[in-house]
Amino acid sequence: MFFFCLPLYRKSHKMVCMSFVENLSGLEAQKIRLLMHLRRQGITCSRTLEAIETIPREIFIPSTFQHQSYEDMALPIGLGQTISQPVVVATMTQSLEISDRHKILEIGTGSGYQAAILSKMCRRLYTIERHKPLGDLAQQRFDEMRLRNITAMNGDGMKGWTYQAPFDRIIVTAAAHGDIPRELMDQLAVGGIMVAPIGPNDTDQTLMKITRTDEDTFEREPLFAVRFVPLLPEIAEETKDIDPEFNQMTACAY
Repeated sequence: MFFFCLPLYRKSHKMVCMSFVENLSGLEAQKIRLLMHLRRQGITCSRTLEAIETIPREIFIPSTFQHQSYEDMALPIGLGQTISQPVVVATMTQSLEISDRHKILEIGTGSGYQAAILSKMCRRLYTIERHKPLGDLAQQRFDEMRLRNITAMNGDGMKGWTYQAPFDRIIVTAAAHGDIPRELMDQLAVGGIMVAPIGPNDTDQTLMKITRTDEDTFEREPLFAVRFVPLLPEIAEETKDIDPEFNQMTACAY
């Protein structure tokens, strides 16, 4: 672990820290540079930074792109889906204000990277993915990493997970056109926080922080402009039998 380096990144210690990073190799040095970059971008929550440091992003990225694992960019994972850029993952995580007592719902498992980070910070995480090959591959990663507080399923994220509601926190990693489905909003506990991208189309989207203050009131705070894949209904039947191997999934961009 190299998290102890981060507090050194003040102006008077910059040369010391950068010298340390230059002596590291490969992905380790890239990870430290990314963590420094996230701090400069306003990520100050130590638990968020610790989780990002702990979870190896390269495990969730196809081998073709693993050399870019710690660059601040989104990368393809197959089936037309992406792993979000680290600054977006970090901002969404920090904005949720997670405690170790929280039960969280994630809509859009994708590679499983965001879920893995959240699992280090909460009591229990439930995650839904409409593309079965992606969900199966994410589950393999959770098992290999022994992330025992994650429960995943292949399902319709727009409907949420009624039997486990209410949730203290909800994170949506696909953009709702118009607004978040009411069925999903209703599964947020009073006092709970949801972070989700919302917009009228695929290019004009805003990341929103939504706080439920009482049964009928949701306060909204815009964070910044983003671009996510669309939030779609139902299980993706057209991809369920595809081999969860990147080259096979890349050939099918749904």
